[in-house]
Amino acid sequence: MSGVQATHTLAELAKRFALELRGDGGVSIDGVATLAAAQSTQIGFLANPRYRGELATTQAAAVILRAEDVEHFARAALVAKDPYVAYAKIAALFERQPASARGIHPSAVIAADAQISASASIGPFCVVEAGARIGDGAVLGPHCHVGMDCHVGAQSRLVARVTLVARVRLGKRVLVHPGAVLGADGFGLAFDADRWIKVPQLGGVVVGDDCEIGANTTIDRGTLEDTVLEEDVRLDNQIQIAHNVRIGAHTAMAGCSAVAGSAKIGRWCLIGGGAGVLGHLEIADKVTITSMALVTHSIHEPGEYSSGTPIQDNRNWRRNAARFKHLDELNRRVQALEKDAKP
Repeated sequence: MSGVQATHTLAELAKRFALELRGDGGVSIDGVATLAAAQSTQIGFLANPRYRGELATTQAAAVILRAEDVEHFARAALVAKDPYVAYAKIAALFERQPASARGIHPSAVIAADAQISASASIGPFCVVEAGARIGDGAVLGPHCHVGMDCHVGAQSRLVARVTLVARVRLGKRVLVHPGAVLGADGFGLAFDADRWIKVPQLGGVVVGDDCEIGANTTIDRGTLEDTVLEEDVRLDNQIQIAHNVRIGAHTAMAGCSAVAGSAKIGRWCLIGGGAGVLGHLEIADKVTITSMALVTHSIHEPGEYSSGTPIQDNRNWRRNAARFKHLDELNRRVQALEKDAKP
């Protein structure tokens, strides 16, 4: 296993992440945990005020919290503007990743003209096809398939069973989780008289630096131009990105969301779980789409947008669903009444 220093003092953590230290900086930390589960050698964090009451009972050696919460905790603390961000940075110090041996596993199948850096790691049963390039320090886990003319950037990692079909370009430090498929055919069809004609998908997929792509997520290659993820895009599991979509930098999408062909999503957007974006639409920068919403028209202003109806008991839902069918009739009656009421 690759690893880092097993323990860190609070003083070291405060200095490294520019946090304010309260209390004994010599306290040694060997892990992170929630307030409820933390042991006496771990550091907890308070990001949500609803858990403030757990400060009194936690066994944590120290806690990451906001300045206004320091008075509620009697032991050592690290004060942060955003405790959750600070926790994420500190937790990374304790993450253990399997060490990946440089070189090509004997069971891998490598095309004669594939270019593979000497510092890359190609795991068991991988396939690297003609014209592919694997950059410095890149890691291909077991059973990964890198298709024709695909490029894997330096320090990128394909965890396991990842498929890059054709003309996929991954930037630096891209993380792709198991089962993801990038560069498959987009859903391009033309109806000719009485049957479908398949439209060739001649583009590719371009993924910027520092992106993360979740398990079983699919990103289709473009019809003529590329499907593009700009830098630092984060995709959860089981997401569908159709052909010719463009997703702006620093946008994050939660699980089971989907974007139809040729839609353009801006930068710093948040797309909730199960949300959908119809094709050929444009979404501005800094837009939040809440879970299960369906975007049916372009959004030109930043802000939070929702659609759908909240959950309710089935009896009321059935009653309201029946009334929905009469909304048009009700609207006409109201308009008629208003017309008659005018002097």
